[in-house]
Amino acid sequence: MSLVSLNPQDVEASTFSHHLKNWRQRRRMSQLDLALESGVSQRHVSFLESARAKPSRAMILQLSETLNVPLRERNDWLVAAGFAPMFRARPFEDPQMSHVMTAVRMMLRNHEPYPAIAFDRSWNIRLANEPFEKLVAMIGAEVWARIDGAERNLMRLFFHPNGIKPYVMNWKEIAPLLWHRACREAEALGGQEMSALLSELRQYQEVETLGGGRDVALVPVLPLVMEKDGMRMSFFSVIATFGTAQDVTTDELRIECMFPAEATTEQLFQSVGEKGDR
Repeated sequence: MSLVSLNPQDVEASTFSHHLKNWRQRRRMSQLDLALESGVSQRHVSFLESARAKPSRAMILQLSETLNVPLRERNDWLVAAGFAPMFRARPFEDPQMSHVMTAVRMMLRNHEPYPAIAFDRSWNIRLANEPFEKLVAMIGAEVWARIDGAERNLMRLFFHPNGIKPYVMNWKEIAPLLWHRACREAEALGGQEMSALLSELRQYQEVETLGGGRDVALVPVLPLVMEKDGMRMSFFSVIATFGTAQDVTTDELRIECMFPAEATTEQLFQSVGEKGDR
């Protein structure tokens, strides 16, 4: 019988002390900062990070709350310290998710005639209203098949070479902002799937996209401007999250509502909505 040797780095990455130090550094906090914010002594924080002290379940929850660690990763902390996971990841069809999904569908429906979607932390679309589906149809519904993804993913939609870049008129302004927003979220939310997707798509990006945004006019928000077959559309977005989520699926859900940034786009979707009501 052969013995499998464990990589010391993999073993270290699975320890509670590694999780704590990693997330503290992600939040750009010193041990003293974390101690003051959480009400725990700096000495104890130091002992926890060096594995000289073993955390209680309450201590894990207290420190992870202070560091605003996503619920999925809080489960990892608990397991690493020898406790059972606390937060469930319920599927959308779970009966206990019915109120949440009713609220999400209501928000998407109430935003009509303008596009709105619900997506997870990897930017996979989970729900979409009818105006969003019509927007995709205007661009070409086959775009999802062209971008080689098992999921309808927004990052692939924008940054895959067969995606919607040719239709984005202000690409050089908005692409760096979207790319770096995704990078910040991957770091802040700890999403390995998003990090892997960014690594895959990075090879297709121009230096300007990866390097940062260009100087743009001092406007409140930068719109997404698209044009297809002479039809021009301009949107800006508002993103909502659940502030008191106690479920992994709910914690990772984002709702993005697209608003018209100019009168012609507003009139276009108002007219499309009126036709749909007949």
